[in-house]
Amino acid sequence: MGEKKEIRIGLIGRGLMGKMHANAYSRIGNFFPDLEYRPVLQTVCSRNEEKVKEFAETWGFNSYETDWKKVVERDDIDAIDICTPNNMHAEIAIAAAEAGKIILCEKPLSSDFEEAKKMVEVVDKSGVPNTVWYNYRRVPAVTLAKQIVDSGKLGKIFHYRANFLQDWTISPELPQGGDALWRLDVDAAGSGVTGDLLAHCIDTAIWINGGIKDVSAVTETFVKERVHQDSGEVQKVGIDDASIFHCHFSNGSLGLFEATRYARGHKALYTFEINGEHASIRWDLHDMHRLEYFDHSDESVVRGWRSIHVSDGDQPYMDRWWIPGTNIGYEHSFIHQAADFFKSLEEGEEAAGPTFKDALETEKVCNAVLKSAKSRSWEDVK
Repeated sequence: MGEKKEIRIGLIGRGLMGKMHANAYSRIGNFFPDLEYRPVLQTVCSRNEEKVKEFAETWGFNSYETDWKKVVERDDIDAIDICTPNNMHAEIAIAAAEAGKIILCEKPLSSDFEEAKKMVEVVDKSGVPNTVWYNYRRVPAVTLAKQIVDSGKLGKIFHYRANFLQDWTISPELPQGGDALWRLDVDAAGSGVTGDLLAHCIDTAIWINGGIKDVSAVTETFVKERVHQDSGEVQKVGIDDASIFHCHFSNGSLGLFEATRYARGHKALYTFEINGEHASIRWDLHDMHRLEYFDHSDESVVRGWRSIHVSDGDQPYMDRWWIPGTNIGYEHSFIHQAADFFKSLEEGEEAAGPTFKDALETEKVCNAVLKSAKSRSWEDVK
């Protein structure tokens, strides 16, 4: 095995996704030792010096910064990983692209659709490798679902339905804004569950089932005002608490999508089901290592849903992990995405998807959903 080529990471943001990404970079060398490129935890950046110093020490970063612009300017940084609130993505990504840095950006691409388009234009012009962290593509059972659909086993697709249900914002006493609750602040997030939860469902759907042509949507904000943590004042809530839409896919199938943070009893229920001419498949994040499969060609006396335990070495990614019959978890999807991305650098191919350009397709759908909910009419995905 030859000498590894280092990719020195500048991680901007130390929240939950910052931890996920740092963990992914740390584990790649152990479980993907054949990769030519090796990520190095060079620096992490956050505005709070005390907390970012602690994060750097905990995760083994070589240094820390409190100004993201200094990270982009550093000659010892090869890749910028953006884990900030959504409204900061565009400025950081554009600066990184102009500096010739590799870019890995958390989803959604941006809080603003016009900014997202500009990000794609600048990144494409720069030619830097790039990816957006839609990690659910790399759950082995979800990847297997993609492979089954691509094989034609389902035949013509009729329906794609997905939902993402949570319940953590029901209390009207929960404030908005600040470090922990920026997702409830429209200025930081851009939208609510549409950009946060439905974006995951949409990305997976486009990846597996192809493009979406048009949408008809409904959104609702159940708690109209909340105290803002930064000002201490009661302010109008500008994000959507719930979002529902149906749509036409380019392949002629129908789609039905729902996301909410007001489904009592659900912490992170993300499911999808695909119904085809010959077979159906469905997946549930709560049972993420399983894929359910129904094949109408089975003999009628034994025909029924089968539960596929995705843990064997011939199933996606599982040859890298433990023994057949044992599970891996949520964090492994980030390790898989990082490994795929570094493999794409090695092979000189376009960065492992979704690229910024791919992620813009999801942004187009989210934008159409929000427009449709406001206009109360069908909106084309343009």
